Amino acid sequence: MSKQLIGNGTVHKTPEHLRKIISSKTAIQAVWDDITPLARNEWICWIESAKMIETRDRRIRIMFENLVAGKRRSCCWAGCPHR
Repeated sequence: MSKQLIGNGTVHKTPEHLRKIISSKTAIQAVWDDITPLARNEWICWIESAKMIETRDRRIRIMFENLVAGKRRSCCWAGCPHR
């Protein structure tokens, strides 16, 4: 079995825990592959900026729901300060 390539953001690399989650769902991976590196960067930074594991997990669930619904960017967030 070959390892599926999961795209990174413009500044942030997709962390291993998020790579595993994205690759576990074909529909999510298809959307992840379709969004721009800048959009991926925003999702990665928003998730990784959480200080508590519970917040990070909640943000991952929100990302899944939004990507499946066709929303390509995280909402209600000023954006990645690292770009």
